[in-house]
Amino acid sequence: MAIAKPGARPVNPRFSSGPCAKFPGYALDMLADAPLGRSHRAAVGKARLKAAIEGTREILGIPDDYRIGIVPASDTGAVEMAMWSLLGARPVEMLAWESFGAGWVTDVVKQLKLDAKVKTADYGEIVDLASVDTDNDVVFTWNGTTSGVRVPNGDWIKAERAGLTICDATSAAFAQDLPWDKLDVTTFSWQKVLGGEAAHGMLVLSPRAVERLESYTPAWPLPKIFRLTKGGKLIEGIFVGETINTPSMLAVEDYLVALDWARSVGGLAGLKARADANLAAVADFVAGRDWLGFLAADPAIRSNTSVCLRFTDARITDGAGFAKAVAKRLEAEGVALDIGAYRDAPPGLRIWCGGTVETADVAALMPWIEWAFEAEIAAQSGTT
Repeated sequence: MAIAKPGARPVNPRFSSGPCAKFPGYALDMLADAPLGRSHRAAVGKARLKAAIEGTREILGIPDDYRIGIVPASDTGAVEMAMWSLLGARPVEMLAWESFGAGWVTDVVKQLKLDAKVKTADYGEIVDLASVDTDNDVVFTWNGTTSGVRVPNGDWIKAERAGLTICDATSAAFAQDLPWDKLDVTTFSWQKVLGGEAAHGMLVLSPRAVERLESYTPAWPLPKIFRLTKGGKLIEGIFVGETINTPSMLAVEDYLVALDWARSVGGLAGLKARADANLAAVADFVAGRDWLGFLAADPAIRSNTSVCLRFTDARITDGAGFAKAVAKRLEAEGVALDIGAYRDAPPGLRIWCGGTVETADVAALMPWIEWAFEAEIAAQSGTT
C-alpha cells in the first residue's frame, strides 16, 4: 500500500550545512559590479575587501580594537593559522565534541607535538566547561557543525585569564551571540550562516592575541601563508584588506551582497531570530514523534544552525543504512538536498537552519521526513 505524500513542498530544498543556502531572493546578477579582472591590490579591490571587513565588524558587533582579517582556506585555514602562530607559549587545553574539534586535537598533539590536555565528549554532548582552566590556552568549537551542539554561553571563561581562547565559530557567527570580551581568536567562513562562497576564512584577533603574536615566536617554522608578523610586529595590512594571497573578487562581492541582505533583515538580531524560528519548527515536529529525536538531547546546548536528528524506532536494525535511504528518498523527491549526517557522526539527518533558510521551508520539509521514514520502514518490512 502506497503511503501518501505530503501536499506542500519546500520552495528551496537546499538544507546543506556548507556551502549553505543563498539568502531568499538571491540572483547572480547582484554580483554585476564585482571588479573582475582587477587586482585585489588596486584601489577598487582594496576598497571591496575593507568593506567586507568593516561590514563584518558592524553586523557582529566586534569591538573597534579587535583586528579582522580575510585569510586563505576557509575556516580551516583561519584555525590552523591561529594554532600554528600562537600555541606553545603556555599549557594548552583542547576541547572536542565533534569531528572538526577532533581534527584540531590531532594537529596540536601530533603535528605541533604539544603536550596538551585533551577533553572530549560524545556527539550530542559537550565537556564539563566548569572544569576548563582558562589560564591555559584553550581551543574549542563554539558550534559543533557535525554534532548539532553549541556552547551555551561564555560564563566559564574568566575575564582575567592568563591564557588565550581560540574559538572556531564557523557555524555560530551570524546566528548566535559571541561574547567578544571572552574570545581572543575567533574564526569562521563565509559559506555558513550567510550562504557565501567557500575558500575564504575570517580571523578575528583581540588585543591580547596581538600581544602574544608580537611577543612570542613558535619553535617550529611557519609557512608564508600562516605568517601574521614581520620583524616581531603584526602585519597590519592583513587586517585592512591586504590579503596574504589572492582572494576571489567574485566571492568578495557575493559576501558583500550577503552582508547587505543581513542588514535588511535586522542585522544580527534578525539573523538569530530567523535561525531560532527554524529550530523551533523542527522542535515542534520532533516533540510529537516517538521515532525521531535530537542528537543533542539537552536544549540548552542544542544548535540553531546545524540541527542534527536521529531515528529512534526499535524496528531499525541498520541505523546508517536506514538514514541514508531516508535521505535518498528525500533527494529523489526534490524536497531536501544534502541532509545526511556528517560521515563521522552518528547516523541520522542534519538540517541546516541558519538565517538564509526560510521557516516555511523547514516546516514544509518535516512531513516529508515522516513520509520517507514510513516509506522506508514499510520497504524494509516488505509491506510495499
